[in-house]
Amino acid sequence: MTEFSSQKRTEIKHKMNQESLDLLVIGGGITGAGIALDAATRGMKVAVVEMQDFAAGTSSRSTKLVHGGLRYLKQFEIGVVAEVGKERAIVYENGPHVTTPEWMMLPFYKGGTFGPFTTNIGLRVYDFLAGVKKSERRKMFKPAEAIEREPLLNQKGLKGAGYYVEYKTDDARLTIEVLKQAVEKGALALNYLQVTNLVYENHQIVGVEVEDQIDGTSQEIRAKKIVNAAGPWVDTLREKNHSKKGKTLQLTKGIHLVFDRSRFPLKQAIYFNTPDGRMVFAIPREGKTYVGTTDTVYKGDIAHPKMTVEDRDYVLKAIDYMFPKVNISPEDVESSWAGLRPLIHEEGKDPSEISRKDEIFVSDSGLISIAGGKLTGYRKMAESIVDLVAKQLKKEAGKTYPRSQTEHLPISGGEVGGSEGFQSFLSNKVLEGKGLGLDKGVAEKLVKRYGSNVEYIFEIFAKKKEMANVERLEPVVYAMLRYAMKFELAYKPVDFFIRRTGALFFDIHWVEQHKEAVISYMAKVLSWSEEQLQQYTAELNQLIYEAQHPVEAGTLQ
Repeated sequence: MTEFSSQKRTEIKHKMNQESLDLLVIGGGITGAGIALDAATRGMKVAVVEMQDFAAGTSSRSTKLVHGGLRYLKQFEIGVVAEVGKERAIVYENGPHVTTPEWMMLPFYKGGTFGPFTTNIGLRVYDFLAGVKKSERRKMFKPAEAIEREPLLNQKGLKGAGYYVEYKTDDARLTIEVLKQAVEKGALALNYLQVTNLVYENHQIVGVEVEDQIDGTSQEIRAKKIVNAAGPWVDTLREKNHSKKGKTLQLTKGIHLVFDRSRFPLKQAIYFNTPDGRMVFAIPREGKTYVGTTDTVYKGDIAHPKMTVEDRDYVLKAIDYMFPKVNISPEDVESSWAGLRPLIHEEGKDPSEISRKDEIFVSDSGLISIAGGKLTGYRKMAESIVDLVAKQLKKEAGKTYPRSQTEHLPISGGEVGGSEGFQSFLSNKVLEGKGLGLDKGVAEKLVKRYGSNVEYIFEIFAKKKEMANVERLEPVVYAMLRYAMKFELAYKPVDFFIRRTGALFFDIHWVEQHKEAVISYMAKVLSWSEEQLQQYTAELNQLIYEAQHPVEAGTLQ
């Protein structure tokens, strides 16, 4: 496996300077990672720069579903449903360790938006358009069966439920695994490298100036083609490029709340209608239940969206409506996250009705921007962009590139024999983990998180126990941290606790328990200054606080 180490930042920057790049991608979310992988596998020299950590924006703050877009049926976006349905299956096959089928129940009520007939027809059309495999096609339940599957459901006026498959994912890990595979194929990528200026020659964009957010140094990176895949920041870069005209972005904010399963013992994932007509997910995950999302127009700090009291109360009210027996209260919220969706603005449309189709803009100076789109469709979006780049490079330099190679390419960790082979892979590796002294539950969690790369975790765990003890780290925490720093470019504590493990959202007490030892180890290995130590510790503590405490709407800037 190619090293992708936070101790080699200077080396990666140097290579970006030295190599003759065909393509430079601005933005290290799922779209940028997908573009890098597609381009690298076609033989292009590609680099990715990200001003925060990889996946730190939208790509770690979604509903964490690679879903087929059932709600787009309501908007008659037939093409979107068909494409994302098929893409969902590809994402699953290429990374079954980070994507899992999850049966979802859609209850319908007397006087509600959905009825037995419309739900049945809708799900049948969905199965057909999305190419759903036979074993995962929709079923319809009578009220008694719906209640048996989820006793917490509101039973008043319940007329039955539809039952269909969605796919759960860890969005940040999916992004990291795609990016690691791109690096494996020769791409260069670096986080905390912010584009400060665009570089032009003869009115054409030829490169960017970047500033390293870690050491403050600046450099120029040049490439034949520049792609702006900066998610919520796409328009900020288009403005810099003086090409923000025509369609623009509309940012909307969505929040999710996390509860311990002991307090909200949801057995079955539910997709439900709120009294005001919005759709909300309630999903069990790793001993927790999470619920979201809201959909409000956002005008604040793009890098730091926060949950307001109003956001939290909206979701609590939705839970109260659908699961009245739970008697949920603000004190029950264990963690939360807020994220932004960069949608293409459509005049007069409510945020929840805006299309999730992606659009490509090419400016007069040659900057290629991609905006909109969904997590599920990242591979097709990448293919479209790289097709365009290949066409331009052929026209300008006469070089021909092959078609996209990613449809049947496992992402990093995905070498497990596809979805069919994953179950036996999981069983074998869990046994191996137990043989090393790991608890069965811990071993299973590790195999599901790292897939075929779990052997690196097992090896560090088995061989470096003494080292872990010296560093006052539990051996399994030490193994994950070493791996994240050496093979996943984790540089700050928040990288490890949010993007590499998801723990700040789904196991916040574990973060509290291990943060001191983790920070101390990272500071030592990465030679942080005292100022960095203070800054990165404060940043983590602030995010822990915000995950548990909403802000008053009036205090948001």
